[in-house]
This record gives sequence, C-alpha cells and structure tokens, in this order.
Amino acid sequence: MDIGSAVGRKIGVTEAQLYDLARYQESDAFSPLERSVIEYAAAMTKTPVEVPDALFAELREHFSEAQLVELTTAIAWENYRARFAHALGIEAQGFSEGALCVLPERPAEASAMNGKDLGSTSM
Repeated sequence: MDIGSAVGRKIGVTEAQLYDLARYQESDAFSPLERSVIEYAAAMTKTPVEVPDALFAELREHFSEAQLVELTTAIAWENYRARFAHALGIEAQGFSEGALCVLPERPAEASAMNGKDLGSTSM
C-alpha cells in the first residue's frame, strides 16, 4: 500500500483510516457506506470473486449504475496492479513515508526470489 497510502492521503483518506483498514468493520474511522465499499473491494479480491447479493443491493441504494461501474473498475484495476506487483516481487518504492500494509509481509526469500531476474524494477 506504498503508493496507495500516498494517493489516499492526497484525496482525503485520514491517518486513522489507514491505520484501521485491517479492522474497518469495527472502526469508527469509517462510515457505514465506506465499510460497505471496503467489504465490496474485499469480496472482489477473493478468488473466486463472490459478492453477496445483499451487499450489492446495499451499494445500489447509494450509487447509480454508472457509479457502480466506476467503483468496480477502480477496485478491479487495483487488484490487477497489486497482483502484478506481487507476482514480480515488487516491494514498496518509497512513495509514502509511513506507508501501511494490512497484508502480512512476504517472506524475505520469496521477495528476493521473485525480484532476482528483474534487477531494480520499480513502479
């Protein structure tokens, strides 16, 4: 979440939200709608993708069809970017001082192995 932390801060994501992302369901840093959007992103990230009908219906109460398409596109793009970086062993590039990551760190040997043939690839 190196670049995600940096971009998020610029568009209004608070430090409390960055720190509480892993526990968004019980955090006061997020509104109910924000929690639903994060839940949607989490559902889209799973393999296979399984978005509960009730969650999608809830989102439809707040977003137009065009907005849902845009939201889904943004989440899908971020999933693509993250999977691309993970597959190539690309680690944080220093875009954000104090970048946060809610996922466990990859074992050092896995990161080193993935990036071995790539030299100093950066995003």
